[in-house]
Amino acid sequence: MKHYKKTIINTSMLMIFNIAKIIFPFITLPYLTRIFSTDTFGVVSYVKTVMLYMQIIIDFGFMLSVTKNIVDARDDRKKISEILGDTLLARMLMGIIAFIILILLMMFVPILRENILFTLLSFLAVFMSIFLMDYLFKGLEIMHIVTIRFILMKTISTILTFVFVKNNNDILLIPILDIISTLIAIILVFYNIRKQKISFKFTNLNNIYFSIKQSFVYFLSTIASTSFNALSTLLIGLMITTTEVAYWTICIQIIGTIQNCYTPFSEGIYPEMIKSKNINNIKKILKIFLPVVSIGCLIMFIGSKPILLILGGSKYLEASLILKILVPTLFFSFLVYMLGWPTLGVIGKEKETTKSTIYSIIINMFLLFFLLITNSFTLINIAIVRVITELFLFLIRLYYTKKYIYLFNES
Repeated sequence: MKHYKKTIINTSMLMIFNIAKIIFPFITLPYLTRIFSTDTFGVVSYVKTVMLYMQIIIDFGFMLSVTKNIVDARDDRKKISEILGDTLLARMLMGIIAFIILILLMMFVPILRENILFTLLSFLAVFMSIFLMDYLFKGLEIMHIVTIRFILMKTISTILTFVFVKNNNDILLIPILDIISTLIAIILVFYNIRKQKISFKFTNLNNIYFSIKQSFVYFLSTIASTSFNALSTLLIGLMITTTEVAYWTICIQIIGTIQNCYTPFSEGIYPEMIKSKNINNIKKILKIFLPVVSIGCLIMFIGSKPILLILGGSKYLEASLILKILVPTLFFSFLVYMLGWPTLGVIGKEKETTKSTIYSIIINMFLLFFLLITNSFTLINIAIVRVITELFLFLIRLYYTKKYIYLFNES
């Protein structure tokens, strides 16, 4: 009963955490879309999309693999210290690799090349996330530390944005404020690590290599699933105007932010599913929350114009049809989240989970390439491709879940 209560508290903290992830962007989004021109907002959105890829490379699946390792070693502080030390070095190595990739991108992508300082400052904020180590607190099931830190970090950044960012000339302040808030968060993280009586112990290069190898399957899954949104944005930035980049990214930001609501369900139940492998836990969440998700999708579809008017202003109303087309993605992605790591991942089917996302990204890339060669690369068609991809991913994971249903406990 005590452990069940701890799971409920941890899940609640994850819920608050992800609600905060939704609220804070929606606080600043209406402000930034109004003080920036559509071209400038398009640049900001495009660079943020590139940074999303950089973040995935740096994280490299550690958030899932290391969380699992810490759950297994939760009573052994020495082992946890070794896991933290090796993971820190591994993430720094991935940070260097991400920086090299970014330099290559800046050589070939005009938007990045024309905004070098903004791009580099944005990357610095991402690189600093190496020291945040959320996987530790998730593995120890003390998510309130991550939640409080995130809320404080974003509150500072949001307030400073309203105070100092006034027009297109202040674009560089966006990443600078992120750097300041991340630095404060890092200080809090190290304070809490010390409070937990955990240190950093570096073992050897073989363990660091093993840590990267172990996380690779999670990395493939993460980069594949993220690519559905990000790859389209990158191609739009290369093929279409920055104004259309702004239209697309505001819609995708709305969709992506709502998808963040699904994270506490998957991450909150993940440690419990590792231990129990009880499929009934997944069934209960689907029965309770699928109707809620369906109602939310209907509200989003009907209210697309008022939503865009509030968040972006009248100059973004042309994106209303795009947002409507993208709505089914929200329904399918909830099922995708729940049938992923909390379901297939906990029964040793990491490869199947990753395969499902890789197959889907191949379909996504094929359809986008088809749009390019047929001169059909429009925002409407890209949105349709996004929905088809998410549906395809859901169907694959549903197939694997039914195929391996005998590996779950149902008591």
